[in-house]
Amino acid sequence: MSVSPAAVAASQQVSAAVSAPVSTPTQADLLDFVRRTAADADLIASLALDPEGRTWVRLEGPGGSEAWLIGWPPGTGTGWHDHADSVGAFVTAAGELKENSLAVRLPADGWKTLELTDDVDRERRLPAGKGRSFGRHHVHEVLNESADQHAISVHAYYPPLPQIRRFSRSGPILRLEQVERPEDWQ
Repeated sequence: MSVSPAAVAASQQVSAAVSAPVSTPTQADLLDFVRRTAADADLIASLALDPEGRTWVRLEGPGGSEAWLIGWPPGTGTGWHDHADSVGAFVTAAGELKENSLAVRLPADGWKTLELTDDVDRERRLPAGKGRSFGRHHVHEVLNESADQHAISVHAYYPPLPQIRRFSRSGPILRLEQVERPEDWQ
């Protein structure tokens, strides 16, 4: 994917506007960053949108965090995944996203299949300007359920993502399908 000079310049402006915290960025720091970045209309408008697949541009996040500007065509989503030992935050900048999440802490390693209880499912609708932060090992999927409108969001993670575990789900059964490392998505 090519990145326009305007997107690079806007990303640098956002990065320069964020003063790096003296300590490790917290979930609150990441949420503040993604909110301010999502409010940058020029940056949001600079993202090239693809009618079929997600697009993304990496941004400089606060305190060495990893940040992304992501475009979501209608009907796209992430599938179930977590962010390993990273905490994170994301905000919808345009359109609306839906987050399905699990209110359960998964074991870090050593399992392939888990049976979930009935009370672990959570759902959030995140229209433009709304977002959330989350802790380590947060399991969720993010979806653009619109039939005709793109969504755009800003995400930040700290520490930079060491891995992403991808899951499949059939009713109450959650299966670990794949572990991705940074070289798989950068």
